[in-house]
Amino acid sequence: MAIQPPTSSSQPQPLSFPPSHFAKLAPRSYLHAHLVSSSGRRPSGRLPSDSRKPSINTGSLTHCHGSAVVRSGDTAVVCGIRGEILNASDAVDHKPATNFEELQQRYGGDATCLEDISDSARRRRARTEEAEEMAYLNLLVPNVELSTGCSPNYLPGGPPSTEAQSLSHRVLTLMHTSQLLSMDDLRIWYNPLTTSSPAVPPAEAPEVESTSMSLDIPNANTEEDSSPEQQQPTIKAFWTLHIALLVLSLSGPPFPTLWTALLAALRDTRLPRAWWDADRQSVVCSPAISESRRLKLNGMPMAMSFGVFDAEKHGAAQLSSQGGEVEGGKKKWVLVDMDGFEESCCEEEVTVTVRDGAADTEGRGVEILKIEKGGGGFVGRQEMRDVVQMAEKTGREWRSIIEESG
Repeated sequence: MAIQPPTSSSQPQPLSFPPSHFAKLAPRSYLHAHLVSSSGRRPSGRLPSDSRKPSINTGSLTHCHGSAVVRSGDTAVVCGIRGEILNASDAVDHKPATNFEELQQRYGGDATCLEDISDSARRRRARTEEAEEMAYLNLLVPNVELSTGCSPNYLPGGPPSTEAQSLSHRVLTLMHTSQLLSMDDLRIWYNPLTTSSPAVPPAEAPEVESTSMSLDIPNANTEEDSSPEQQQPTIKAFWTLHIALLVLSLSGPPFPTLWTALLAALRDTRLPRAWWDADRQSVVCSPAISESRRLKLNGMPMAMSFGVFDAEKHGAAQLSSQGGEVEGGKKKWVLVDMDGFEESCCEEEVTVTVRDGAADTEGRGVEILKIEKGGGGFVGRQEMRDVVQMAEKTGREWRSIIEESG
């Protein structure tokens, strides 16, 4: 039986790569191939306008006054808040808030006009002055730490990164500009008219404007005066909030998850009832949890990040097997809540912070608090309107998750 020689008609098999190899060899073409597909979904399975729904657990840390653990996709952040007491005598050159007479001089006009705007104007002015006082006294101390192993970019043994310091500054700035907290929650009063000297809320204090309260700095060389002026409630100390934000895992822009963890931890924070004890000349705190009180937040401003993917700029449209001539030749996409892979493919990034009027104590409409943009020029006026609308929609979804968490 004769042996047949092998035929040469067999064609070489084309090379094929699994999706994970394709994503590493040509990441932008891989992302572009998903966006121009019939489903129009990203590699993570989300549409360009979909965000990752966060999971939130509050009260996870037992030695903090408030804490939260937030996970969004592969990004995980732990936030712990602890209050420390700052004596008023240590607040050097503290300036009291402006009183109503100075407010009248600032607005000018006749008394009839002032009566129409006094309520809203005084509330806005009081919050502005409280934010200035809070920043002057450094009562908010956030610290962001990118833990070793949260990302391949952060190696063990190194000093705090520039990004961590920048994130700490962004968190602090947004807390002040959004006027998130009220000074009424951070002031510790002394009321000589009561025997127990509790923390005097403004409603229980005598007819004295809280914004015009001045600090009574004790002086050991002078004797206490029993005049009526000395019988008024005075501020003896402040609560200083030390906020620790630890990034355990990082995939994508960290600021939205950091801010969400901060809001959830602030909602979980309960400060003990504190008052000034005249006999001890110090602040005393009650150990009873039932007497502690929560912080009052001025709404819940939500931050959301967006990335612009330009397929034509890096030649991804030519390298993609499906081309890019879809949806009228669309070559650019705005991606909501990028993950780490998508962030590496996008050079233009926008972070929008909005506050919904439904959650605002002033009852206003949607308020744009801050827009941070860098890396490109695709996002113009119309694109910015679309980005803000997506930020409002995503912010409402994340806000409801925070409220459901407790």
